[in-house]
Amino acid sequence: MRVGFVGLGNMGGRMAACVVRGGHEVLGYDVRAENVAAAGAKPAASVGAVADGSDIVLLSLPDSRVVEAVMQELLPHARAGLLVVDLSTAAPDSTVRLHGLLAARGAAYLDAGISGGAAAAENGALTLMVGGDADVLDRARPVLDLFSAHIFHCGPSGAGHTVKLLNNFLNAIALSATAEVMVAGKKAGLDLETLLAVLNASSGVNFATLNRFPKIIHGDYLKGGLTNTLMLKDVNLYVELAARLGVASLNSAGPVASFGTARALGYADEISNTVVDAIGDLSGGVRLHTPADKEHS
Repeated sequence: MRVGFVGLGNMGGRMAACVVRGGHEVLGYDVRAENVAAAGAKPAASVGAVADGSDIVLLSLPDSRVVEAVMQELLPHARAGLLVVDLSTAAPDSTVRLHGLLAARGAAYLDAGISGGAAAAENGALTLMVGGDADVLDRARPVLDLFSAHIFHCGPSGAGHTVKLLNNFLNAIALSATAEVMVAGKKAGLDLETLLAVLNASSGVNFATLNRFPKIIHGDYLKGGLTNTLMLKDVNLYVELAARLGVASLNSAGPVASFGTARALGYADEISNTVVDAIGDLSGGVRLHTPADKEHS
């Protein structure tokens, strides 16, 4: 298939590079032209040009507002047989509406939430949560497999983005709560390596204790992933989803406050792992690592 890609930023650029390494020429468009070149893609003049020159168009965009704006440019170029895969984190109701608009033109649409962060995108080891028709997913698999280790068909249109919001909410809780615990451990004078070893052998274990904080305590914030702004956006999308479903969202206040505070304190566009520094700022200027640690990381 001829592959197009719109949105080649932190995650999209890494996924597009995986497709290029897989032997495909990728026709790319991004508001920053340098991102297209960095991913090894061939530049397109517009979103419409990507659609015209592709059999499958992959989208990796910040939010539903941007997805809808891009789709307004893409829709006049939609045709029978075109396949669009939205790898963004978006509102499921918007996703379902866009699915209908493409279907009316004979084009297919999959919502495919991703998980794993920048490192997994770099190594082609992402997890995908896909909504849409199973036979359409089968058509897309040869391309999606180039940057994914696990692909789950979650149900009809919107199901992939719904599962993504549920996953990201748990991710946000784990990251923000672990950040608070690690700041408390630092202020208590604990050895943070030992604290993490205990947590990872105990009931407090989570993705952040296993994969994030062993690096963060040495000054490596694993840059390149979801920013505090985007994490807060995802949590708010979850809260909206819960309200629409009639689910009492009793645990959302913590991550909303944590990532909102990180934004307010100047970490808006920094990787969401820096939420630990925002909590540290409010706790007397605490940092988990020392300059010496950072130099030797």
